[in-house]
Amino acid sequence: MPHFTVVPVEDSATSNYDSLEGINWVDYRDTGQGGHPGHLDTEDSPFLSSADADRKTDFYDRNLALFEEELDIRPKVSSLLSRLVNYTNITQGAREHEEAENTEMSLRKVPKSPNMGTLMGVYLPCLQNIFGVILFLRLTWIVGTAGIIQSFLIVLMCCSCTMLTAMSMSAIATNGVVPAGGAYFMISRSLGAEFGGAVGICFYLGTTFAAAMYILGAIEIFLKYLVPQAAIFHASDHHGGDSAILNNMRVYGTICLSLMAVVVFVGVKYVNKLASLFLACVIISIVSIYAGAIKSVFQPPDFSICMLGNRTLVRDQFDVCSKTVLEGNVTVPSQLWRNFCSSGNMSSPQCDDYFNQNNVTEIQGIPGLASGIIRDNMWGDYLEKGQILEKAGLPSVDVHGAVESVGLYVSADIATSFTLLVGIFFPSATGIMAGSNRSGDLKDAQKSIPIGTILAITTTTLVYFSSVVLFGACIEGAVLRDKFGDAVSKNLVVGTLSWPSPWVIVIGSFFSTVGAGLQSLTGAPRLLQAIAKDNIIPFLRVFGHGKANGEPTWALLLTGLIAELGILIASLDMVAPILSMFFLMCYLFVNLACAVQTLLRTPNWRPRFKYYHWALSFLGMSMCLALMFISSWYYAIVAMCIAGMIYKYIEYQGAEKEWGDGIRGLSLSAARYSLLRLEHGPPHTKNWRPQVLVLLKLDEDLHVKYPRLLTFVSQLKAGKGLTIVGSVIQGQFLDSYGETQASEQAVKNMMEIERVKGFCQVVVASKVREGIAHLIQSCGLGGMKHNTVVMGWPYGWRQSEDPRAWKTFIHTVRCTTAAHLALMVPKNVSFYPSNHERFTDGTIDVWWIVHDGGMLMLLPFLLKQHKVWRKCKMRIFTVAQMDDNSIQMKKDLATFLYQLRIEAEVEVVEMHDSDISAYTYERTLMMEQRSQMLRQMRLSSAERERESNVRRMHTAVKLNEVIVNKSHDARLVLLNMPGPPRNTDGDENYMEFLEVLTEGLERVLLVRGGGREVITIYS
Repeated sequence: MPHFTVVPVEDSATSNYDSLEGINWVDYRDTGQGGHPGHLDTEDSPFLSSADADRKTDFYDRNLALFEEELDIRPKVSSLLSRLVNYTNITQGAREHEEAENTEMSLRKVPKSPNMGTLMGVYLPCLQNIFGVILFLRLTWIVGTAGIIQSFLIVLMCCSCTMLTAMSMSAIATNGVVPAGGAYFMISRSLGAEFGGAVGICFYLGTTFAAAMYILGAIEIFLKYLVPQAAIFHASDHHGGDSAILNNMRVYGTICLSLMAVVVFVGVKYVNKLASLFLACVIISIVSIYAGAIKSVFQPPDFSICMLGNRTLVRDQFDVCSKTVLEGNVTVPSQLWRNFCSSGNMSSPQCDDYFNQNNVTEIQGIPGLASGIIRDNMWGDYLEKGQILEKAGLPSVDVHGAVESVGLYVSADIATSFTLLVGIFFPSATGIMAGSNRSGDLKDAQKSIPIGTILAITTTTLVYFSSVVLFGACIEGAVLRDKFGDAVSKNLVVGTLSWPSPWVIVIGSFFSTVGAGLQSLTGAPRLLQAIAKDNIIPFLRVFGHGKANGEPTWALLLTGLIAELGILIASLDMVAPILSMFFLMCYLFVNLACAVQTLLRTPNWRPRFKYYHWALSFLGMSMCLALMFISSWYYAIVAMCIAGMIYKYIEYQGAEKEWGDGIRGLSLSAARYSLLRLEHGPPHTKNWRPQVLVLLKLDEDLHVKYPRLLTFVSQLKAGKGLTIVGSVIQGQFLDSYGETQASEQAVKNMMEIERVKGFCQVVVASKVREGIAHLIQSCGLGGMKHNTVVMGWPYGWRQSEDPRAWKTFIHTVRCTTAAHLALMVPKNVSFYPSNHERFTDGTIDVWWIVHDGGMLMLLPFLLKQHKVWRKCKMRIFTVAQMDDNSIQMKKDLATFLYQLRIEAEVEVVEMHDSDISAYTYERTLMMEQRSQMLRQMRLSSAERERESNVRRMHTAVKLNEVIVNKSHDARLVLLNMPGPPRNTDGDENYMEFLEVLTEGLERVLLVRGGGREVITIYS
């Protein structure tokens, strides 16, 4: 809580600017007249001290009498310019209660009897989701390609990542009740709507592409191993084989996807009931692998492979693994011979060179666990696309064979690398969210989710590790690298090891893959529906609707269309890295959520699961990021771009959600740290920017009276720096609290319309001037306080019988001066341009009469950054007196602007001494008569006061003539605002001086400096 202390202070008539040490004071006056020295030995400031007040007559005459108070403590422009131009090679100093959820959330249906335990509710669903198509279709190929050691590393990396994520997920899931929604719910409530929406969409896309991957896996099993003759497209030669396979996958994949979508649409309850059957298929298939491995110790299965030299042959192209066969007593060419030779005549064969010079041998494809083949499979053998599978150690004569014979060998269908295999395998480790997704059905979710998930990951990891060892120890390397089992008569490679029959694996993996696809098609639309119902991504709102029973019809349709994109890719090996990216993005943010909550030590962070640490979460997050770029750096960039765009879209739309998320806590911690850093001292001149307090007036209906004030501020600030919009309600706080809230909301609405990014503060005070003084004193926090005040002009003050309006205005001017704040008063603000207007030409004119710390130079530069003022040119006028060298002043001003890197035209206006006109006396008399009438007293001013008023009016009239003459067509005129008189008796005269000074100008911005330099020539 900020601590406020109210102390009585005495009004001070002086203000100090930042020191410009060591600058020579040079004045353009004739030094012989006043004996003014060329250098002040005691001068630490560019402004005159109070000790020099007796010499004030040296610094102003009748043409600048209106600014005599400023010239007591501030230099003339000519003197300042001379000093700055002659100032070279001087080093700078070293100063430097949680809201309720929305109606949809609160009315979300809860199952009647959440009585599922750890085994049925978490452990088995996680097993079913983790074990999948990759284990049966690709793990043998990964082991053969990468070798046992690198395969171990791949499994270790992927499973370690998911284990660390599961620990972070368990901490989040046990920190209070987690309704259905899984990862999306956890991340959105931990990291906010922006992160939740981005990661929720990534999780949805990952689940949708998982459905496509499972369907492609099922179709691959169907076409390769179950019913090969069902293929529609056939290769005319070995070059067209790939395209024929892909087209078959697309056709059957689309049909299968359509059937599955219909099943999900019609009867999702049957999908859930069949889940146990699909899980049983997975378990039976895995058990058959272990049984076959054990059996291979005593009786290896008979799957021989045929080798020509050291090259592996496609077995279904011939019947006997021999060049010749004996029919009766006659040796005749075999089917293999006829494949390689164009003539069947053995006496004059025209055969492939490689076939002629190498022998045909037959080796055991499944040597068994006791064969010692594990030594050969320890290291990897990465292949290029089209490279023939070879077995090291077999004799071979290395000659080029005929191109026509390539289709007879088993070759690699894609180029392989370690990173590719990581991306393909990672989907085997996903599915760890199945338990948290069912949290609404669990009897004790905070106990079951951590235990069940971690046990499931441990079980699957052990199965993967043991499978890697068993595959490497039982199966010949050439068979392992044979992705589709061409060397073993088109059998599924893992099926050749299983017992009692390869069909156990083929049928079991087919049903388990179909089941996994159905589960993904069931879960993905519900996740999208949950995101849509939260209404954080407006264009997804339509997908929150569904059938009368809540089934997400539109979401299912979109899911089917996206899954079809994966089907059209038609390659399991290309789809797997895509869903790996989206799942890794999801897991990354789960770890980030846990780490942020742990480090912030938020009071509500009290997970029942204790075995977590922020370092483990960061390690898991780093592993997710590393795996993304290891498996596919371009997919990783695409996934991150998708998440980033969704994040920025939600942020831009402004999701109206307050979930007590960790990012808000992180923002508070960062804000506290930054505020404490800002307390070290005032900002350097290079870092100075207007931090604005806007004083708004509200009408009787609590509407903003002059909204163009906010328009002007938005154009000046362009969203940068601090903006506080303040207003005062007259009355007692106890009676006006509701009115205060309504006023704040009205101001905030207007700020949103005018695109002003900042804060609003409305205070209640018995007098308006007291409320304004409170705002000026107490707005802001620590080092993040305003340094500039913007307020409107009191229009109609002459006609009003109530003097409080203009007295409040002058009181505010005095308050800003006392607080050493800059002041801006836009006059005729209703004529200022809106944010939709564009000035295509025109000028912004600056009338620089006394030095104000550089505010007059800085403000036009800031305005020109906005599109409304960008095309305007900047002109700077300054006033030269009789004894000033106007030519030298113009040169110095041009040099000064060049050093400031500000482009502007420069003009020095000479104001010669002239007699006081009759018009000046007339305006002065009118002013004094009005003053007499207001005070209800006779004109009893002393002659000296009368002379002072005449001189001031003369300054206002003369300056106004010059300004109107030069700047009558300017888009905006910036002008030094003279200070109010020290004697409050002359306040109404001060208002008249300002009116005369700005007469005939359409848009005027009166500016007073805050007592410090705000612009510098240094980088």
